[in-house]
Amino acid sequence: MKKRSLWLCAAAAVLVSVVLAGCGSTTYFAGRVLPPSGLTNRVMIAIQNPSVASTGALTFVDAFYDIRFSYNQKIGGFSISGYSGNLPATIQNMPEEQLGAVYGAGDGSLHLINYQKESDNGAQKGANGLSSSIFISRNGRFVFAANQQATVLTVVDAAAGAAYPLGLPGVYRVSVNPGGTAAMAFVQNSNYAYYARQLTSSESLAYSGGASTWPKAAMDCEPQNAPGWCLFQMQSPDATDATGNPYGAPLVFDRPVKAIFSADGSTAYVMNCGQECGGAASSVSVMPVSPVIYTSGQHSGKLPTNAALHADCASTPGVSSCTLAIPGGSSNALLANSTMYVIGQKLLPDGLFTGNLTVVSLTGTGTGTLSAGNPISVSDGAPGAPSRMIMADDSTLWIGTTKCTNGERYATAQPYGCLTMFNTTSNTVTMLEPYHGDLTGIAAVTGLHKVYVAQGGQVYIYHTTDGSSINNQYVTVNGTASDVAFMDGHFDDNNTVY
Repeated sequence: MKKRSLWLCAAAAVLVSVVLAGCGSTTYFAGRVLPPSGLTNRVMIAIQNPSVASTGALTFVDAFYDIRFSYNQKIGGFSISGYSGNLPATIQNMPEEQLGAVYGAGDGSLHLINYQKESDNGAQKGANGLSSSIFISRNGRFVFAANQQATVLTVVDAAAGAAYPLGLPGVYRVSVNPGGTAAMAFVQNSNYAYYARQLTSSESLAYSGGASTWPKAAMDCEPQNAPGWCLFQMQSPDATDATGNPYGAPLVFDRPVKAIFSADGSTAYVMNCGQECGGAASSVSVMPVSPVIYTSGQHSGKLPTNAALHADCASTPGVSSCTLAIPGGSSNALLANSTMYVIGQKLLPDGLFTGNLTVVSLTGTGTGTLSAGNPISVSDGAPGAPSRMIMADDSTLWIGTTKCTNGERYATAQPYGCLTMFNTTSNTVTMLEPYHGDLTGIAAVTGLHKVYVAQGGQVYIYHTTDGSSINNQYVTVNGTASDVAFMDGHFDDNNTVY
């Protein structure tokens, strides 16, 4: 019966291809050119140690039929040609640009994958050493990499052919806004946040005399004899901004770990990890991005002051920042229109952590109001560890965690797993998937009502209609599947690495 089903699917595909050929069409959505494989619904899989002869490979499958080979079985498998990275770990999916940036945890490489050609464009230069967090701007010009071992935040300017290693002990996370104009860095076990800025020619000259000539907020400027970039602390020791102008009392964070940005890139929502990262209380701090824009001479305004922080984010004229308490935990978030979904782990009296999702209503920033709903129980996970979140068809939000066997659910014999499906219309958990291991990647195959996940080193597929599993027999891989990405997504937010 299974072979008959595949044959019928193949026959349908042949009919579609004949119709396209008859019309002379070689394009599909948004005028994109058909790739060499001829597939228009591709899920790329990052695989570690696929064989004894290789430490990494990038394959892709036909996500319409959920098969690794062509529908007519003439092609036994699809792969990204020329990929040479070591232990590919994460995929920054950019389908609008028809690109994917794959980070290799074995060699610290960042390879740009050309979706149209289904080939590797090569490793980006300048991002040396292993990175605990790495991001490339959509236009491909800037790479920001947090190298915790080397204690530097590296800024790579591809257009200028230069790299700037900015010293910052303990740096382990970096967040960049959608437009690629602001970058924030975060230090492990710290209550401080930092931002990088490209210097103007006059600033470069003024700061060329070494640390004594830098503003008090500067952590490092490189190269020191003629600096092109500086790294600044948001909470300046002398309460001045990067230009030396006073902005009042410093911002107050509580173990900040990342920033989520509004769609227009103008507002930053900083996740304060709180107790799950060794701090006091979890929350979200809201601040304007304009003062920390890194493009030379493009920043404006002052950083928000402590006096402007309001626990309830009440509507107050002139307020430019606020902090909203998130009792359920706050280590990651996803924005969808006027709603923010915040995931985190809450410390319980028995000393264990449990996963929670908090739905936050955003009816404005600065002069508007923010309100948080009650915590909703979801998959447990490692406190403070990166989680995965993505919106999919049928008004579903999918949440993935790691180390879910370390939480309250497993310890108290409750149903547990590392993957949760949440219905955003009813605000209810509709499925807690069974345990298959750490959830390290999710791809929403939009329009086809399914998601692909990398879980426990293997690939699984689920319906977004009811959370039921789909036969994954023909998409399983040799080696360890570490991440997945829908190459033919319509928008860049079809991405679980932020």
